[in-house]
Amino acid sequence: MTSALDLIKEAKSKVRCIELAEAKELIGKGNISLLDVREKVENDAGHIEGSQHISRGVLEMRIENNPAFADRDGAIIVYCKSGGRSALAAATLQGMGFSNIYSLNGGFDAWSKDQAIPEGIDD
Repeated sequence: MTSALDLIKEAKSKVRCIELAEAKELIGKGNISLLDVREKVENDAGHIEGSQHISRGVLEMRIENNPAFADRDGAIIVYCKSGGRSALAAATLQGMGFSNIYSLNGGFDAWSKDQAIPEGIDD
């Protein structure tokens, strides 16, 4: 029987998984879309600025109607909380013909940790 972890591992073997530093470099160069595939409540609590939100559960039905993703050759960084759902979503998008997909290892947790102000430093 295949477990969720097995499915994630398989997806990660098929997609380009990138670390936070590479994601920030790609974002810095511009011309890349960010896709948050977490649930709405997670996205409402915080997200990467400029990202589009489509929950993984409705991704296949909503991605094609979102003008931000009209170009199937356009670069997209997919993220979730920690990297599992984004790998699954990236594999799905590849199967749908999107050709320039990245999955963010560590997801929003890594992004948030990197953005945090160190303790003891006042803003």
